[in-house]
Amino acid sequence: MPARSPDPSLPAPAPGALAHSSRLVGRIRREIEAAGGSIGFDRYMELALYTPGLGYYMAGAAKFGPAGDFVTAPESAPLFARVLARQVGEILERCGGGWVLEPGAGTGALAAGLIQALEGEGAPWSRYVILEPSGELRARQEARLAREVPHLLGRVRWIDRLPERFRGVLVANEVLDALPVRCFVKRDDAIRERCVGLAGGERLDWVERPADAALRAAAAACERVAGGWSPGYASEWCQRLPAWIASFAERLERGALLLIDYGYPRAEYYHPQRIRGTLLCHYRHRAHEDPFFLPGLQDISANVDFTAVAEAGQGAGLEVAGYTTQAQFLLALGIAEAVAEAGDALEQARRAQEIQRLVLPSEMGDRFHVMLLTRGVAGPFRGFALRDFRGRL
Repeated sequence: MPARSPDPSLPAPAPGALAHSSRLVGRIRREIEAAGGSIGFDRYMELALYTPGLGYYMAGAAKFGPAGDFVTAPESAPLFARVLARQVGEILERCGGGWVLEPGAGTGALAAGLIQALEGEGAPWSRYVILEPSGELRARQEARLAREVPHLLGRVRWIDRLPERFRGVLVANEVLDALPVRCFVKRDDAIRERCVGLAGGERLDWVERPADAALRAAAAACERVAGGWSPGYASEWCQRLPAWIASFAERLERGALLLIDYGYPRAEYYHPQRIRGTLLCHYRHRAHEDPFFLPGLQDISANVDFTAVAEAGQGAGLEVAGYTTQAQFLLALGIAEAVAEAGDALEQARRAQEIQRLVLPSEMGDRFHVMLLTRGVAGPFRGFALRDFRGRL
């Protein structure tokens, strides 16, 4: 059955891409049937994004940049990595040097920029480690780094599983939003789980079932913070977030997790007026809300509950050392000075455009937030010197 389109203006996929999506849909359909008619949305999201050879992040189509489906800060603004390196370098200095560990490095744009900037500033980085499960993305990353930082490629290492121990800084830019989430809806006075089933025995669609105890408890806690929801209110809960944080925290001897993503503190995330949740899909640079459109060919994400990130960090023995918007973070690190440092008028104009994209509230400035979780490293930290919003958590 052809994929329904949430927007008739979305470009049609090539026949080969459509066949690819159909194979993934068949894989998902078989799992739904084996499970008795439905699977949790978190499992669906995992299959859609990470099925080997078929999932969005595990197959060969372009995902990032103008030829893909969305653009990240490192892709659209090289200044992002250059300025971010100042915070990474400060942390490395305070923990006596170590690794920079990046999970899910995309095209390698952030890695290339950070490596150049860290080396240029004389920061004590011993190795840049990329945790990348996708062989296709790893090949793209390696090609980019070989092209842009060939003299430092020997200090880059790719891994496909977590290291036993590390000291230094984990940098996760737009990683948490891709963690699979569970979905729920309020019906009268009960919370029901929004799952994935088959409409007409074939087409992927929403189905509901009674929520289990864990989902009911999580939704109840979020509703208390929000002050109550009306019937029909729908949202998400990332049950896997604490385990993700803990998996890195338990291996971190000394240093920090530096997390950058779009999201909100819990009271804003679950605000009564946000009645449809935060699920968002990206296909060919168009954003829409239908997660069942062309599985495997589009990105699926949810905003990050940064209160949950802070709780997970504290639960794993880390200190919440800072929380602010991307705009305040980059301004505190001196991004505005980059215009004056440019060599000519053309470069000044280019940098000014990048800064606007990164810090304006109407662009990425207020939508993206930055959180620092530390172990054995004393603050304060430069990136949070202008405004620290930990009180909002």
